[in-house]
Amino acid sequence: MSVKLVAESGVGTIAAGVAKAKADLIVVSGAEGGTGASPASSMRFAGISPEIGLADTQQTLVLNGLRNQVRLQTDGQLKTARDVVMMAMLGADEFAFGTLPLIVLGCVMMRKCNTNTCPVGVATQDERLRERFRGKSEYVVNFFTFLAQHVREYLAEMGVRHLKDIIGRTDLIELNEALKAKNEKWTTLDFARLLHRPATDKALYWDRGQFTAVRGVKDEEILRAAASAIEHGEEVSLDYTIRNTDRAACTMVSGAIAKKYGEQGLADGTIRIKFKGSAGQSFGAFAVRGLDIRLEGETNDYFGKGLSGGRISILPPARVSADFRPEDNIIAGNTGLYGATSGELYVNGRVGERFAVRNSGAVAVVEGAGDHCCEYMTGGRVVVLGETGRNFAAGMSGGLAYVWDKNHTFDYFCNMDMVEINLVEDAASRKELLELIRQHYLHTGSPLAGRMLDNFSRFVDDFVQVVPIEYKRVLQEEQMRKLREKIDAVSRDY
Repeated sequence: MSVKLVAESGVGTIAAGVAKAKADLIVVSGAEGGTGASPASSMRFAGISPEIGLADTQQTLVLNGLRNQVRLQTDGQLKTARDVVMMAMLGADEFAFGTLPLIVLGCVMMRKCNTNTCPVGVATQDERLRERFRGKSEYVVNFFTFLAQHVREYLAEMGVRHLKDIIGRTDLIELNEALKAKNEKWTTLDFARLLHRPATDKALYWDRGQFTAVRGVKDEEILRAAASAIEHGEEVSLDYTIRNTDRAACTMVSGAIAKKYGEQGLADGTIRIKFKGSAGQSFGAFAVRGLDIRLEGETNDYFGKGLSGGRISILPPARVSADFRPEDNIIAGNTGLYGATSGELYVNGRVGERFAVRNSGAVAVVEGAGDHCCEYMTGGRVVVLGETGRNFAAGMSGGLAYVWDKNHTFDYFCNMDMVEINLVEDAASRKELLELIRQHYLHTGSPLAGRMLDNFSRFVDDFVQVVPIEYKRVLQEEQMRKLREKIDAVSRDY
């Protein structure tokens, strides 16, 4: 086990809390890190240096006797073997590199990853730009080989054989007193708290033991019931109640399927699971092909995160008052469908903020969404049968979205930097939208979807299609290429 902590004042206390909650890995992320698409304000003013955050975390975990239970990783513009050795002495077991391997592959740090205009073809879907990519995996292998060799040389100078022998050994760090003579202000710096080593016999690093065992979770029961389906592909239908303490329901099941069948998964609908109640965080996360999950109730944040081929349907309980309108009520939390790659999600109700962020291939239909819907989306289809929050489609470079703009105010809520808004006029788009609404009705029984299907020709005029500009250009070029191929084929026949 989804915790990454930004280095900031008090991060050690937070780290101790997640370690007590049985986290296996804690990442202390320094202020100097960040993706290539991060705004300058985030890069300059988010968090503090990784050294301070790491030292705070290490000391707090050691004092609480938790250090040997959890791996401690750090990042934040690590570049050299000296950085690795220094971070190890401050308490890190592992070291994350992001920026430098990208540079090794040819990245020039233009920080335009989200605009689809990467000049060296690293982060783009534009085929013309992708042709400029010259990176090779061997370059990254060579870089880390040289880095590891340099780390070994540092360890040899220090008289130790293994990196683990210096983890948490702040007593090995010596201050360069000669620098103080160059600048009087440097004499005011006090590194005592940064380099403090708790006077204790407790472990200073992760002891490479077993990962935290997960016990007593809903998936254990589901795995037993679905054993024959996973093993032999036999169809099975299961029913369970669920509570908000049941987190990441069906994720272990997906793991078992993926372990046996890989990305292919099982045949669609092999394992059908119906839940009733209030699901906890990450309901149906990473659901793979073969899983058909239905929830009658409500769910917390991160539902459908990393969806990978499965189908999830979320709808209100059957017994609700006659005047209850699902499209006016929030039924699922924030950050649903985050990073999904394939599969289907149907929600008979509104969802929270940041829905379908970084979706690259999944299909989803919801009946309203909060702020930042479809942010950084690169593929797939999203249909919103209702209102959206602000900043819709920010950084969206692929896929399509359909929004029911009944009040004709959507352009106010949409981020127009990378997309354009069109009416749904062509036959292919209308057919696709109609089929998506039909599937939504089929899997959730949505009254709103039913009304739309009964009079689609009237409702469709109030829909708009959100299309990334670059994505549209690529589609048009592909259509022209196919047309030319047809013309050439006809010409050859004659």
